[in-house]
Amino acid sequence: MCGDGPETCAPLGPAPRPQPGARWQAQRRRRRLYLGGVQLGKLSTAMIRQWRADLLGNGVSVSMAAKAYRLLRAVLMTAAEEDHIISRNPCRIRGAGDEHAQERPVLTAAQVFELADLVGRRPVGNIRKLKDNAYRLRFQRHGEMRTHPEVFTTRADAERALWKMGTDGRADCTHDRRFRALVLLTTFASLRWGEVSALRRSDIDFDAGTVRIRAAFVERSTGELVFGQPKSKAGRRVVGIPQGVISVLREHLAIYVQEDPGALVFPGAKGGPLRRSGFNTRTRWVDVVREMGLPGLHLHDLRHTGNMFAVESGAGLKDLMARMGHDNVRAAMIYQHAVRGADRTITDAIDQQISGRDDEEDGSSGKLIPMR
Repeated sequence: MCGDGPETCAPLGPAPRPQPGARWQAQRRRRRLYLGGVQLGKLSTAMIRQWRADLLGNGVSVSMAAKAYRLLRAVLMTAAEEDHIISRNPCRIRGAGDEHAQERPVLTAAQVFELADLVGRRPVGNIRKLKDNAYRLRFQRHGEMRTHPEVFTTRADAERALWKMGTDGRADCTHDRRFRALVLLTTFASLRWGEVSALRRSDIDFDAGTVRIRAAFVERSTGELVFGQPKSKAGRRVVGIPQGVISVLREHLAIYVQEDPGALVFPGAKGGPLRRSGFNTRTRWVDVVREMGLPGLHLHDLRHTGNMFAVESGAGLKDLMARMGHDNVRAAMIYQHAVRGADRTITDAIDQQISGRDDEEDGSSGKLIPMR
């Protein structure tokens, strides 16, 4: 059975050969249906339990395994209660269909600004491959190029050493500030990666202090970037920008963005759309968050952090959903043609978080909050 992705696939035996429709109907009449090579009537709770254990043992997450289990349970429920092919549903593993939300870090306002500053810092140096497949590292200190005394067995080891030297002051660093605004806007406006990477200059309204989300980039498994609608109808929205971010965004547009209203706010190295992989590489994201004491921090956690700041404003659920771009069956028609008063309240509350960041303890770690 399979869940939402290929990683959740684990057959209950040899894979069955495709059955033509007529043969499938004939099998239904004979009540000899198969699942993964196992006749449905012979499936047992013990077999289902082992199948689930194999999923988890092969690295499938609890969440994905739960989705796969729920799908299997639904199929067998139909076989038992509607088609009467089996006498009862063997999916009787307590808790197997439950998803446990993974706890994700929530940064403080001070940590967000620290991260925004660190993502653009790069140590000055170069790495050269030697004839024996080892690697030599050269670095700049006080404007002078020097050779590291150690020879490294892999390029990755040399790159990590250079990064460490830059963070502890043993190597000079350059500071590319083009990603500072991206980190701050993603966080404090609760934007998804596809949304922030698709923003155009015309989407920023400094007079109103807002950003308009009307499109998003989606990267397919083939690597193709598709420009289209946001994740849901509620994703088309207008969000207030905290004053503590507006000045940074103004500077960013003046330095890094073309004057054309349709110019991307956060372009890639060659002017096209910025890919997440390119962002991670150019910012040394993994090294930065590890250095901050937040290993495993994902870019999406910035949106999660912004959502938590919004929740702390005390705004109602409907207004929070509108800002975050969430949609569900109970609020399918959430829309926002302009920033509402409630959103301004949320934005002002976030500004208070930003203005108070200097009072936070240095080096304090973020909270862990279940991410929905």
